[in-house]
Amino acid sequence: MAKKSFFEKLTGASWTSEDSSEEKKIKTTKKIKKSKAPQKEFLKKETLDEKKEPEVKKEEEWLSESEGQLTIDVYQTPNEVVIKSTIAGVKPEDIDITMTNDMITIKGKRKKDEEVKEEDYYYQECYWGPFSRSVILPVDVEVDSAEASMKNSILTIKLPKIEKVKTKKIKIKSE
Repeated sequence: MAKKSFFEKLTGASWTSEDSSEEKKIKTTKKIKKSKAPQKEFLKKETLDEKKEPEVKKEEEWLSESEGQLTIDVYQTPNEVVIKSTIAGVKPEDIDITMTNDMITIKGKRKKDEEVKEEDYYYQECYWGPFSRSVILPVDVEVDSAEASMKNSILTIKLPKIEKVKTKKIKIKSE
């Protein structure tokens, strides 16, 4: 007997090269009908898991206290790697950018300018608090020549690429 494929194990269907397409359909249907009982058990397990909802809420509360993650665009020009990110409501002096030849980390904190009671919000979609983002760069860059600027709440970081060493063949002259 041949080894069952992943699909055959998953559905319970059995396929053989000798079967005609009609026979394959019949075998598959019979196998699937027999496998309905485990599906019912799966649904019962799912119903039991729904009762554990308070634990999930505790995890969500814990996650909301962690750092936010910046959205970024990273692209390249012939000479540099450019990173852009919208960072509204944060002063340039409150942003910390650290980097190595192959990785950059942007950190900061967006502070609320006023305290509003939770029950007074209609919508609360803005993120307030610490944020960070680390990116592994696709190419090595010159750390000392990097530039960062902020215009209209868009942070732009320009990282000059390190020129790759080109191999040059040297001809030997005879004297």
